[in-house]
Amino acid sequence: MTTRIDRIRRTLVAALQPTQIEIDDDSHRHAGHAGAEKGGHYNLRIVSAAFAGLTPIARHRLIYATLGTMMQTEIHALSIIAKTPEEAAQ
Repeated sequence: MTTRIDRIRRTLVAALQPTQIEIDDDSHRHAGHAGAEKGGHYNLRIVSAAFAGLTPIARHRLIYATLGTMMQTEIHALSIIAKTPEEAAQ
């Protein structure tokens, strides 16, 4: 059985080829929160060369676009830390 985190990870890995990726499910902290029934709350830390030259907002938009409909159907909230390999090494 594939979990939601597995689907998120697989989608991001295929598109962005990260050198590091961590996804934590934070949904339990939002139980009863309006809208939480429509999807989970996640924390994402991702390192990818695909972010080179992109502003932080452009990196977030790239991730949102990559996740596509999952952002409307399976993910209610996504906290993102997105870095290039060079930034992560600092």
